[in-house]
Amino acid sequence: MTIFAGGTPPAERNTMTAANVAGFEIHSEARGPHWVAWISKPGEPGPHRSILLVGASKDEAEAKAREWASRTAEDQAGRPLSS
Repeated sequence: MTIFAGGTPPAERNTMTAANVAGFEIHSEARGPHWVAWISKPGEPGPHRSILLVGASKDEAEAKAREWASRTAEDQAGRPLSS
């Protein structure tokens, strides 16, 4: 997935493939003055359902992605994962 012409500089990109929440991988990268994060299923080439979550910081964007992964897994299972 190309984000900027010429791509995002490696120093600004943080793709986390080790982080796994409810069966989804969490990815993030800097875009201008903010960060975006997204979830993907293992082997998916881009954001699940084409959704990007924006945060003022890397931590904020990734926290939103973790929440989205949990909620998406709950919707797919038809029940809450936690009480």
